[in-house]
Amino acid sequence: MSSISLGGCTLQTRRFGTDGSALCLHSCGDGPPLVLLHSLLADRASFERVLPALSRRFRVLLADLPGFGASDPAPGGLQAVADRVAAGLGLALGDTRPTLLGNGYGGFVALLTAIRHPDRVRSLVLADCGAAFDPPGRAAFVGMARAAGASGLQAVADVAMRRLFAPEFQARNPDLIERCRQRFLATAAQTFQDACAALSTLDLREAASGLKLPTLVLVGEHDEATPPAMARELAGLLPDARLRVLEGCAHVPQLQAPEAFLAEVEAFLGQPAASAGA
Repeated sequence: MSSISLGGCTLQTRRFGTDGSALCLHSCGDGPPLVLLHSLLADRASFERVLPALSRRFRVLLADLPGFGASDPAPGGLQAVADRVAAGLGLALGDTRPTLLGNGYGGFVALLTAIRHPDRVRSLVLADCGAAFDPPGRAAFVGMARAAGASGLQAVADVAMRRLFAPEFQARNPDLIERCRQRFLATAAQTFQDACAALSTLDLREAASGLKLPTLVLVGEHDEATPPAMARELAGLLPDARLRVLEGCAHVPQLQAPEAFLAEVEAFLGQPAASAGA
């Protein structure tokens, strides 16, 4: 076991699984388990502004999704990624069912994990994702994968930052944007291309309609990567879902508006809201 520091918190790091098929989880706090799954265009650090508050209410397990950080890749598409997440959480938590909170790509992984392993999940928070992309959305992933394959992630870094943050937010927060850019560039190119390929064909609309877990669907009103229409469709498909639109936010509201993000998450999970800066 080792440890890392993030957002002023010390997290204990462990890999769950066998060599070549392990999921890395970073944990802190005490209480009901809450699993955080990051975006394709970011990494675990995208939760740094909400981690201190969440860790005072929950046992937070911050995942490196398969192929990111210290987690092994999971060849076989998004289904294999979801199965790896479920297996790792089973080893880490036993029969205890966590809430899965996923942002962007992590939201798709959380949703598919719950669809394939509903007995492993207590509830869901799906931030800025959906059940399926429209044709322009699918084409965007094909284009990013092609450009990354030809010229590396640097070729799509500007596009990635635009999909994460509105231009006005980028102009006001250059240091944050540069940190996010460097974290994106550290992603394995093959992991990025495989995820783009999976998202370009994914359609969970039929499967989502049968998922009865309590779910909070969040979306930034200015999200260009997974627009509010996708969140509205998803919330309408899920039998037990509530939708909240976060004003002024784009694809990563936990970085842009941590207080508003925390208020919605903690209200949904039945915990008193905590200050992100307290």
